[in-house]
Amino acid sequence: MLNRLDLRGIPATAPLGLPRPDLGGQAPVEEVRALIAEVRRRGDSALRELTRRFDGAEIDDIAVPVPELDQALDRLPEPLREALCEAHDAIEAFHRHRGTPPSRFERGGIAVELLEIPVARAGCYVPGGRARYPSTVLMTAIPARVAGVGSVACCVPPGPDGRLPDEVLAAAALAGVDEVFRVGGVQAIAALAYGTETIRPVDVVCGPGSKWVSLAQAEVRGVVGVPASFAGPSEVVVVADGSSPAAFAAIDVIVQAEHGPDGLAWLVTWSEKLADEVAGEVERLLERSPRQAETRSTLERGGHAVVVDSPQQAMRVANEIAPEHLELLVEDPEPLLRLVRNAGAVFLGPLSPASVGDYLAGPSHVLPTFGSARFASVLGVEDFLRRVHAVQVDRAGIERVAPHVAALADAEGLAAHAESVRVRVGAPGWSDP
Repeated sequence: MLNRLDLRGIPATAPLGLPRPDLGGQAPVEEVRALIAEVRRRGDSALRELTRRFDGAEIDDIAVPVPELDQALDRLPEPLREALCEAHDAIEAFHRHRGTPPSRFERGGIAVELLEIPVARAGCYVPGGRARYPSTVLMTAIPARVAGVGSVACCVPPGPDGRLPDEVLAAAALAGVDEVFRVGGVQAIAALAYGTETIRPVDVVCGPGSKWVSLAQAEVRGVVGVPASFAGPSEVVVVADGSSPAAFAAIDVIVQAEHGPDGLAWLVTWSEKLADEVAGEVERLLERSPRQAETRSTLERGGHAVVVDSPQQAMRVANEIAPEHLELLVEDPEPLLRLVRNAGAVFLGPLSPASVGDYLAGPSHVLPTFGSARFASVLGVEDFLRRVHAVQVDRAGIERVAPHVAALADAEGLAAHAESVRVRVGAPGWSDP
């Protein structure tokens, strides 16, 4: 099931020629644009029709009544409710721990205060369909709440009965979500960005999803804020040296593959023996997997066992892929951690599977995929804040900088810019009466 790729003997300067996930070219983009246009044109009626088409559900009320959130929390089995509460507390504690940059900078009579102002309204997308994701409610809504966002809305695809799972509604209650809507897919992103009769537009849209959802987020960027990462189908690269059981590496490859198609699940090792053992263990686990169909759909196209010459070449492979999750399943992960350049999140050693990050480590599990870890980061409080600088200049400051401001403005041909400082220090200029 894992496609074998042997990269041994490739010179350090030669291209690796790694296979990459394919989004399907221009066709999906055109379809996404058409769906967004439909929602903009017909609003709620388009949401109902598209939900019928893609989710097989009839929805009359797009919004879930708020009391249903607390009722769902009360209905949960005690172990699950405790787990959700523990996840909530861990995620909130991590994001509140965020360091605060210096709020005031002073130099030569100029004071600059850094203000961080939260957006007024955020929209969180939570996937559905093949699974239910209460964890994603927490991982998107809690950073928004910690940032101070005034209103948080959440869109979730409904089941065939038009309802949302209790687990998802309960997580929304815990996270303090203000509005929950039974809408998924491209149409949900369009509704959050542009608004409909029922859904008010938001300032920031976030959350993971299929390639369709991620492409839709890319299409509405500029109308609303969208984190720079492409939070699409799940990915993992497991770098292993054989110091841990092959079963650890095999299950960790399967963990992200079970999300479904278009993802990526790679083992990278400098031990051919370990590559064979892990491939065999993956086959054994796959036969027993409750999500065999979803896992196979990922591994058939995106599952690879890669054999390399050395740990250094393994990290070159990992950095070129820029995976969402990178596991360093090695005896001493610290030296390899220093070689990481591109990854959404890194998990160190045999007792740190990516699944802990998916639920309880604290950072959001909304991570960059499809190579966007080269320039983008994990979803965090910063994605819901705008940095605004408040500048104040005293008399000594304006007299010090006025000649320099005027010289630069004159060089750029911006006469009014230069004159705005000259008039404040009494210097002669073209605006004199």
